[in-house]
Amino acid sequence: MTTSTPADIPRWLRFATEPGASDAAETLSLARAIRRAATISGEPRQAAVLVLFGGSADGDPSGPGGLPADADVLLTQRASTMRQHRGQVAFPGGAVDDDDSGPIATALREASEETGLDPAGVEPIVVLPKLFVPPSRFDVSPVVAYWRAPSEVRVVDQSETERVVRVPLAELLDPANRFLVRGPLGYRSPAFQVDGLLVWGLTGGILAGLFGSSGWEPEWDRDDVRDLETSLAAVGMTL
Repeated sequence: MTTSTPADIPRWLRFATEPGASDAAETLSLARAIRRAATISGEPRQAAVLVLFGGSADGDPSGPGGLPADADVLLTQRASTMRQHRGQVAFPGGAVDDDDSGPIATALREASEETGLDPAGVEPIVVLPKLFVPPSRFDVSPVVAYWRAPSEVRVVDQSETERVVRVPLAELLDPANRFLVRGPLGYRSPAFQVDGLLVWGLTGGILAGLFGSSGWEPEWDRDDVRDLETSLAAVGMTL
């Protein structure tokens, strides 16, 4: 499967294909490439995640960047029993299989396995630059897509996933729900607190980068920096 042409993409999502739209993603990619060089030797493992946006195709001319009121994004919460990234909020996705034809195939396959979604209703838009995740030593390719024909989603395997949720973009974009978190080693990450979840790390960084280039986001307090462990504890999570 290939990515869609701009004419096929809802107007409110076309920012993802415009020149310069991935600047924030490129910056995040560079920062993580530097971390990779400092923490790993040899080839990292390959993975892909599905950054899946849903919402009315026509958009809302009165909304910022044409964003429709029903716009949302699909997120999962990893099981608290997982060895790595336990309890963290993430996009559906995972490691590349030998039979996968590329990152789009990986992202769709993994999302179907994790959430039960029907890949036939998903329209890939663009594959963003790879991002390195030090704990798992994965190079992750984010696949931005539009959910043209949404299907039912659910937790397929409770040993891997605790929640599957469609989070309204209005809640993620609400300045009251946005801040930065600072980890024990000083690492800062964009963060969102919604629906009893703390979205941060790779997932928070990808969302923040896309929001920054979309024309959707109102001003929010970038000086609001909170302790990561305290923020996780506030939603019943731990590192």
